[in-house]
Amino acid sequence: MAVNRDTLEKLGRFLLRGLRIGASTVAVVELLRNDWTTGISAGVAWLVLLQVERRLPPLSPEPED
Repeated sequence: MAVNRDTLEKLGRFLLRGLRIGASTVAVVELLRNDWTTGISAGVAWLVLLQVERRLPPLSPEPED
């Protein structure tokens, strides 16, 4: 099964976005529960994932047929 590079890149960006959303959700929930260590750790993870996503080059436009 051959998967081209563009498909893998789109899937990777989708999964990165999912991790970022998950980290922010965990951070908010844990901070509301007063679990400071886990909440702050998840917040830092969210910031790292946000920086990684911002540093990715833009997707190349797909050629029109």
